Amino acid sequence: MPPASPALHPGRRAILAGGLATGGLWASGLAARAATMESLPPPPSVISTPPRQWGTDAPLTPLPDPDILVLDPVFGNLAYANAGLKLAWRGGGWLEGPAWDSEGRFLLLSDTIRAQQYRYLWENGAVSVFRDTSYNSNGNAFDNEGRLVSCEHGMRRVVRWEHDGSCRVLADSYGGAPLNSPNDVAVHPDGGIWFTDPGYGDTIVEGHPDAPGAPANRGGAERWTLDGEVVTQFGGHRRQEDHVFRVDPATGDVRAMLTQQQVPDPNGIAFSPDGRIVYVISDGPGPGQDGHGGDQHIHAGDVAGGAVHNLRPFADMMLDGHQMTPDGMRTDIFGNLWCGANGPLGLCGVVVYNPRGHMIGRIRLPRGVSNLTFGGPKRDVLFMCAGDALFTLQVNTQGAAPS
Repeated sequence: MPPASPALHPGRRAILAGGLATGGLWASGLAARAATMESLPPPPSVISTPPRQWGTDAPLTPLPDPDILVLDPVFGNLAYANAGLKLAWRGGGWLEGPAWDSEGRFLLLSDTIRAQQYRYLWENGAVSVFRDTSYNSNGNAFDNEGRLVSCEHGMRRVVRWEHDGSCRVLADSYGGAPLNSPNDVAVHPDGGIWFTDPGYGDTIVEGHPDAPGAPANRGGAERWTLDGEVVTQFGGHRRQEDHVFRVDPATGDVRAMLTQQQVPDPNGIAFSPDGRIVYVISDGPGPGQDGHGGDQHIHAGDVAGGAVHNLRPFADMMLDGHQMTPDGMRTDIFGNLWCGANGPLGLCGVVVYNPRGHMIGRIRLPRGVSNLTFGGPKRDVLFMCAGDALFTLQVNTQGAAPS
C-alpha cells in the first residue's frame, strides 16, 4: 500500500513515459518539480479559502486527500492514500444510525426528524425510502442472525424486525417505568443487544415531549399529543433516569448494565472486536435534566460475568484546546475506535483512537458527524452521517461489528 504521504519520486509510469534519463537529468528534473510544487497554493480543503467543494460537479481533489490527517504512522496503514472523501448523498433531515445489511448489500439510515428510514444501494448509490414510518428511529444494527434492530425515539422502545416481516418489541420499559428515547445500539458477539437510553429524543422535533408536568416538557407548555395519536397512546409519557441496557438473547430480559451515576447521558456505544470491552460515550444534558450532564468523554469498561467492570476514561475528546462532542462510533478489526466528532469547523468530522486511547488520525468534514459505520461487500468503506449529508471513504481496514 502506498504510504499516506508518499515521497516525491517520478514513479514507474513517469519513467516509462519519459524514457531512461541519465542520473543528472533525472536529478535536475526532480529538483525543478520540487520547486514548482513549493510555489503552488495548498489544495482546497475544509479549511481553505475558498473551501473545498463537494458533489459530482466538484473539481478533483489531490491525493492523498488534504482532509485526511495522519497523526500516527499506524493510521497511514488504515487510511488508503489513493482514496478521497466523497459526498455520497444529500437530502435527509437529520441522518443517523447507519447500519450495513450484508445480505441485501445496502446501507440503512434513520432520519430522526422526518421519522423515516432510507436505503442506500451499493451498486448505484440510489437512495429510497425503506420504511415510511419509523417513529423517529435513531440507532440501528443488524444482529448476528441478520435481523434489523432499531431504537425508536417516538415510541420510546427498541424493536427487532423478524425474518417473516413481523415486528417484535425488545424493550419499552424498565422497573415499571417507560424508557426515555433509546438512542444507539450495538450487538455483542454473544448475541446480546446493548442500547443507550438518554432523553435526547424527548423533544418536539425528534420524538415527543413528556406529558405536561413531567421533566421533559418545558414548563408544561409543549403540546405533546400533536400529530402523534399512536405515539402518545403507546409511547412513554415521563422520562426516567438514563441507563445502558442489555437485552438477553435467550430470555429477552432487559437488564441495566450502567446507570446514570456511572455514565451520565449515555450516547454512542460500541464493542471491541472480541467483545471484552464496551465503549460508551457520555454527552451533554438531555431534555428534563438540570446541570451540565455528562463529561463528553468516551468511557471503557470490561465485560465479564454478565456485568461491566473497571469502568474508566478512554478518551477525553479534546482537540486543539477544544472540547469536542462525540456521538456515534465503531471499532475496526484491529480494535481502533472511529468516532464522530462535533465542534468548530476544521476540527469536526471523525477522530480515530487506537486501543490504548491515543488519537492516531482525523477526518475533517464541513460538519460534525452524528454516527458512522463500515459497509460495502468487504466492510472497508466508512459511511459518515453529517446532518442531511452522507459521506464515504474507502479505507484499508474493516468494521468489526456485524453491521
